[in-house]
Amino acid sequence: MPRNVFFSQAVKSEQNLYEDLIVESLQIYGQDIYYVPRTLVNRDSILGEDPASKFDDAYLMEAYIENTDGFEGAGDLMSKFGLEIRDEATFIISRRVWERLVGKFSSNVTDPRPQEGDVIFLPMTNSFFEINYVEDDNPFFQLSNLPVYRMQCSLFEYAEEDFETGIESIDLKTGQSAYQVFMDVTVTGNNHFEVGENIHFNTTIYIQPAVDDFSDDVKSSAIFALDFEVNEQVTISLQYSRFNDNAPPMNADKMDESISTKFSWSF
Repeated sequence: MPRNVFFSQAVKSEQNLYEDLIVESLQIYGQDIYYVPRTLVNRDSILGEDPASKFDDAYLMEAYIENTDGFEGAGDLMSKFGLEIRDEATFIISRRVWERLVGKFSSNVTDPRPQEGDVIFLPMTNSFFEINYVEDDNPFFQLSNLPVYRMQCSLFEYAEEDFETGIESIDLKTGQSAYQVFMDVTVTGNNHFEVGENIHFNTTIYIQPAVDDFSDDVKSSAIFALDFEVNEQVTISLQYSRFNDNAPPMNADKMDESISTKFSWSF
């Protein structure tokens, strides 16, 4: 028996019904996200990069997170450059919603689909993800219609891009929540003094200037600790800490001080 003509052909009414069901499912089971398109300022035609790119629009929409058991990827790794966070996620959004919100009104869109390099902000985890690949065509779909975009993303690596979307939750959290990699030169000093038989005084000093700005971007910290050994296993420590940053993030103080008492047990 031949296939049903209403389901085997590209019937517009059936396509609309199928798409309506997909959109409704995304609204029920999805999460709120902000789609943040990247604005290219001076793109390098050879390397395909734009160090001066910026983000000045953000669009709220729903998306289904395909990873139900947490983020994919390699997770947290300790490399020779320090701690690297390699979280990945796959977001599914409606074509109709994206075209109605982003494709129709954004002046940053040069191609009528989500672009690799654009950013997704996930308020649920305060995380920024960069789009690595967009699956906008798939030969195996029903009714000759593919009503969604499937976007494979990795944790956004912040590189001092300007975020001026007008949404405070995005603009203020960019430098704090996005993954950043720095190269710093660190000068460290550590001294240990024996005050008494069971009393020790320890000092630790860090000086960390940025490689590209030794004079104006310097971080330093000093920790002074007085340790009292109660016995071979228990130690009580009185600690004073001071942290300085000549160029702190927005809404952060240049200096932070703290006094703490710590109890440690060795076994």
